[in-house]
Amino acid sequence: MKFKRYLAALMAITILFSLSIAVSAATVADATIDTTRTGSIEIYKYDLTMANTDDTVAAMLGSYVSTGVKDTALEAVMDDGTVNDLGNGEKSYGYAIKGVEFSYLKIGDICTYSETEDGVHRNMVLYKMDDAKDAALLSALGLTNENAYPVVDSYAENGYHFFTSDTLIDALATALTSNATTVQNLLADYMAAQNAGKFSETDEHGRTSKDELPLGLYLIVETKVPEMVTSTCNPFFVSLPMTTVNGTNATNGGEEWMYNVTLYPKNETGIPTLEKLVRENKDDTGKNNGSDVITDGYGHNATASTGDKLDYLFTDKLPAITSKTTALTVWGWLDTMSKGLEYNGNEAAENAGLLNGHYNPYDVEIHFFRDAAMTDKITDWKLTDANPKFTVTYGTGENGATTMKVDVNEAGLNEINTATTVHTAAGATEKGYSNCYVCVTYSATLNQNAEVVFGDNGNPNTVVLTWKRSNMRYHDTLVDDCHVYTYVLELTKEFSDSRGDFSKVHFKAQNTTDNYWLVARQDSEGVYYVTGHVAAEADATTFIPNSSTGVLTIKGVEDDAYVLTETQTDSGYTLLKDGITVVISAKDDTRHCGIYASDLLGLVQNDERYETFEDYQELAHNMLTASATVDGKDVNMQAVEGSANALASLKVVNTRGYTPPMTGDNGNWMYGVIAALLLAVAASTLYLAFRKRKTAYGQ
Repeated sequence: MKFKRYLAALMAITILFSLSIAVSAATVADATIDTTRTGSIEIYKYDLTMANTDDTVAAMLGSYVSTGVKDTALEAVMDDGTVNDLGNGEKSYGYAIKGVEFSYLKIGDICTYSETEDGVHRNMVLYKMDDAKDAALLSALGLTNENAYPVVDSYAENGYHFFTSDTLIDALATALTSNATTVQNLLADYMAAQNAGKFSETDEHGRTSKDELPLGLYLIVETKVPEMVTSTCNPFFVSLPMTTVNGTNATNGGEEWMYNVTLYPKNETGIPTLEKLVRENKDDTGKNNGSDVITDGYGHNATASTGDKLDYLFTDKLPAITSKTTALTVWGWLDTMSKGLEYNGNEAAENAGLLNGHYNPYDVEIHFFRDAAMTDKITDWKLTDANPKFTVTYGTGENGATTMKVDVNEAGLNEINTATTVHTAAGATEKGYSNCYVCVTYSATLNQNAEVVFGDNGNPNTVVLTWKRSNMRYHDTLVDDCHVYTYVLELTKEFSDSRGDFSKVHFKAQNTTDNYWLVARQDSEGVYYVTGHVAAEADATTFIPNSSTGVLTIKGVEDDAYVLTETQTDSGYTLLKDGITVVISAKDDTRHCGIYASDLLGLVQNDERYETFEDYQELAHNMLTASATVDGKDVNMQAVEGSANALASLKVVNTRGYTPPMTGDNGNWMYGVIAALLLAVAASTLYLAFRKRKTAYGQ
């Protein structure tokens, strides 16, 4: 940044100083200003930050000296034909910056002044400036009429003062060096107050121009920039005409007047960052270590049970803000929640009529930090503040998904652009919350209905950041997302003789990882959605399989260890000796979430040249996949509605029990029966024996 500012100051000094260079080598015609002519200014705007990523181009720019002469060789290097998608349906080429606006104002006439003092005659160039019109300009430069050249009375004009190029050169250089941002803002205000003329915005080649300009001294100020520009070039003077200057592409320095001046000022550029993160709320499972620390436990992926509360955040590194021209004019996020998730409501706020729909905008907060670790806090914004600095609105997106729009309002933008609590050093080039970190937090709940997605596909939550600077025709976006995963336990109950009654079977389910018992809502016979958890078994839900199929389905469990205990079975069958342990494990998959493919406007960070930026963040991240074991043995997880590894299944078989002998009065009748049977057998035996004997003796 310092290099650019010194370069801009040098350019301003060079242009003014060119007027005092000797012209002894010029012809008489060239050495004399033709007052019947007009002049023109042509400007090419290039991206210094991008150019410096190419070592060859950076070396050329490091030694480049602007001369005011058109340089087609430089233009060929800086506009190499590479097509850049600007994200708003327009394109630029090479290192050209499209959408920059310059304002111009003639601030003085070029005058030839002569005087004789102590027998010495002097001729010089002075600039005639209007006392009233140029007062704010002189003030911005730290000058007053006292700094004007003391012309002789015969030359003086009421309401005007005359300045040498040396005075203006030194004042501009000193002001830019001591506090370039303040000077930039003051001169931008001055141009607006004077209704200064405007160049057309730079085109796809970074070019703009103005013809038929009356001769004189002009002030040029960069007054509008597109969203990627973080630091403008400093205001500068241009004299029409100007004397040629020796430099990179000029061999006739000091030999003639140029009426058509070509300039190659540069901008520094950069983009903010965006990251979307999620974690389980500490009140549900403690996966964030039970902490309220804003970064604790957050990641691009989380697992949860249905009914669990999720903490969400998206965080950005704000871009550089160096002046009113680079100030942010739009900053906002569009958050889209998958149908399996729902923004949290607040019953008290709803009853008070404070909610937008049935959601709770007061759940949304914005926090500012000086550091990426988000430990050095600057301030917090809430909707309950006396003068809220942002708005929250809810809507419906594609396929009925709920959206939440968080927009920084005018008061918030003013604080971001101009706050004096961060960049406090004298002459600081950055203003407001430039290069600080902003974090938006809110919460949501994983649904307990058919909209939730189980398994590897996850339940995504996407956020789009949109921002603009002073040229509001240009905007850009960043996109990021995160996913919440949940799974299904499916138990199939069987009886060994296929005669048992499934409706008489009861189970309890305990999460042994987090030491709680499951509470669930029955969706249909044998199908349950987890809704919460309790500490005591007595308060846990009793799960009953489908009476026809024996299938018990528990939907919405996170990746933990579970013990399913059979607490009751049908009469005549044995209970399981031990509970069944099911472990669901989630880990990073090789699949990318594909967030780049969902980029709506062709992000500049898709350009490989941005990969070397120190603050650049890779937005793509892996998704999760799950595996399961039952009693320590691997089982294949099944897909649910096309989402793989969603369901862990197991089978429970009850066998018949042994029937014990019956005792007590109710069993005495059996002795009589047995005795009668024995007597009957004895009588039959005797009868058969006597009958056989009679037959043998012929009787």
